[in-house]
Amino acid sequence: MRHDTSHGEAPLEWQPDVLGEGYEQAVLHLAKDPDTKRRPRAVLVRDKRALSHNRQSGKPAVLWVHGMSDYFFQTHVADELSEHGHAFYALDLRRCGRAHRKGERWHFTLDMRRYFEELTLALRTIAKEHGSVAVLAHSTGGLIVPLWADHLRREQPEDHKLLAGVLLNSPWLDLQFPRWVVVPLRPVVNALGAVFPSLPLPAGGEGTYGQSIYNGAHGEWDFNTEWKPLGGHRKYLGWMRAVVKAQEPVHGGEVDTGVPTLTLCSSHSYLGKEYSPAADTADTVLDVEQIQCWAPTLTEGAQVQVIDGARHDVYLSERHAREAAFKATLTWLDALNCAG
Repeated sequence: MRHDTSHGEAPLEWQPDVLGEGYEQAVLHLAKDPDTKRRPRAVLVRDKRALSHNRQSGKPAVLWVHGMSDYFFQTHVADELSEHGHAFYALDLRRCGRAHRKGERWHFTLDMRRYFEELTLALRTIAKEHGSVAVLAHSTGGLIVPLWADHLRREQPEDHKLLAGVLLNSPWLDLQFPRWVVVPLRPVVNALGAVFPSLPLPAGGEGTYGQSIYNGAHGEWDFNTEWKPLGGHRKYLGWMRAVVKAQEPVHGGEVDTGVPTLTLCSSHSYLGKEYSPAADTADTVLDVEQIQCWAPTLTEGAQVQVIDGARHDVYLSERHAREAAFKATLTWLDALNCAG
């Protein structure tokens, strides 16, 4: 068992992780959550090769933040980045993956700002060892992280200085429906979600993606299907309202990460359809045109790189698109290093 202390926080106890040899995890104990009136936890995971990467290398560490119905299992990403000199960490957010406790609603929150606490704790922990951190955030995580970076810029500038850059992997910056549906839907969700936050939403929308990536169906990736069901976890109206509220400042031009920001996404979407081989080379969860519309607004000079034939998680794409995603990622990280 390893003990580390970060910026005056309680010592972290590093234990073996479920990923096996080469990975460790530490629980981040959090303040009482207004959504549940309980103290949740988050779990920070590290590739043990991170212990050999120190701040003298000049390369930022990387913190992976997952999306909805997800957790960190993408060890091939850790392999790629560690081999190129980047210490690699991942965070399972409260009530997600490793951090979930029996009886909790998976991934439930009434305000995406709740996650700022564990993101900041993780940032401080990693920066103490490695100097600076680039955050790589996927899907719903890719909505939360720009809001958090903007919050740090405004309210916690000393923490913001630890943030080297933000890389977004198919961020959820808009509702993936036609405008004629979204425009009247938003106020309805805002109003009803405040009154009936625990109302379950109809299932659907993620099964095609799950089938396309899971090696027990049509894909090549193995993961815990309790933590990441192929059809996604149950969702609630209060959670949907939290998503809508989090997207509003993005659409209002109010978000500025204040650091270099790159977004990776697929070249096209394949939405609302049953699995077919076409799902293996498209984003089957989000509308990539929406991503390409909003991502450039997240800071001055924000970049978008389209990965032809990528899936929703670009790093779970078929080999050609996956290699293109890694090339874009490493080129961007090298530029951060040069800028630093």
